[in-house]
Amino acid sequence: MTEPPLLEVRNLSMTFAAPRSLFEWTTGAPRRELRAVRDVSFSIGAGETLGVVGESGCGKSTLGRCLVGLYEPAAGEILWRGKPLHELGDRQAISRKIQMIFQDPYSSLNPRMTLAQTLDETLRVHGIGSTRAERHERIDELLLTVGLAPRLKDRLPHAFSGGQRQRISIARALAVGPELIVADEPVSALDASVQAQIINLFEDIREKLGVAFLFIAHDLSVVRHISQRIAVMYLGQSMELADADTLFATPRHPYTRALLSAIPLPDPDQRNTHESLDGELPDPFNPPQGCAFSTRCPWVTEDCLQAIPPLYQLEAGHQARCLPSLLQRSESDHQRS
Repeated sequence: MTEPPLLEVRNLSMTFAAPRSLFEWTTGAPRRELRAVRDVSFSIGAGETLGVVGESGCGKSTLGRCLVGLYEPAAGEILWRGKPLHELGDRQAISRKIQMIFQDPYSSLNPRMTLAQTLDETLRVHGIGSTRAERHERIDELLLTVGLAPRLKDRLPHAFSGGQRQRISIARALAVGPELIVADEPVSALDASVQAQIINLFEDIREKLGVAFLFIAHDLSVVRHISQRIAVMYLGQSMELADADTLFATPRHPYTRALLSAIPLPDPDQRNTHESLDGELPDPFNPPQGCAFSTRCPWVTEDCLQAIPPLYQLEAGHQARCLPSLLQRSESDHQRS
C-alpha cells in the first residue's frame, strides 16, 4: 500500500469579499469578490521542497496562509498524511506540524522582546521544556542550528542585520519541531549575498532535520536552486507543475516560458529562445473568461476564450493547464530549438 504524501491539497479555493463601495451601498449591488486561489491541487512529500512561483498577486501567499490556518479556505481539502488537516486538532496543534516564515524579517519580530524572550515564548506556548533552564538549552541549540552564536540571545531585534533576523525567524519556526515549513518569499528583502546564505541554510535544514518546505518566491533562479518540484501560478490558478529540471528544460505552458525569458543570462551573447511576457496582470476582481492567461498569451485562440482548460497530465509528474494543441506546439518549438 502506497503511503500518502505528507501534505496534499485538493481543489483549494480562497475568496475575499471586497469592501463595499459607495455605489454598492446606495444601490444595494452585491459586493465584489476576489478569488485569490482557484481550484489548486498539489502534494508535498516528507523532506521535499516544492517551489511556488508567479507574479505578485497570483495567490502564492494566500495559498501558504491557508495551509497554516491563517485563512479558512472557501472550498477544497487539505490532507495531512491522508487525513483532513482539522483532525490534527486546533490551530496550535496544526502549528506544531506546519510553521510559517514571513517575508519581512523586520516586522515579523517583536521589537521589545530579546531573541531569548522570543524563542522562550514559543517554547512555553507549546509546552516544550518544563523548566527555564531546559528551554534555554533548547534555545542555544536552535541558534547554533541557524548559524547564530548563543551569546547574542539577550539582544533586541534592532541589533541584528536583516539576514540575522531572518535566521531568528527560522529558529522560531524550528522551535516546535515542525515537519513542514511554509516560507513566504523569505529572501526577497535580503541582499544577494545574504540570500545565498539563507537558501543554503534551508537546504541544510531539509537534509539534516528532514523538514519539508513550501518555498514561495517570484525569482525562478532562486526556486530552481532549492526546489525538487516547482508549481507555477497565475491569477490564483496552477498553470504548470513539474520537477525543477524538467520545468527549466522543457517548459510547456506559455506563461512558464515567458517567466523563463525574464531570467538574466550570464553570457551576453546567449539569446533566450522563450517568448517575452507582455501586458499587465488583469483585474483579479474581473478575471478573463476562459483561460486566465488569454489576455497576454502570444498563442491565444478562440478556444482559449471559451472555458478554463483543465490540468493535462503530460509526462509522469508533469502537468500543464493549456489546450492540447498549444501544448503540442510548445513541444515542437522546444524540439526545433
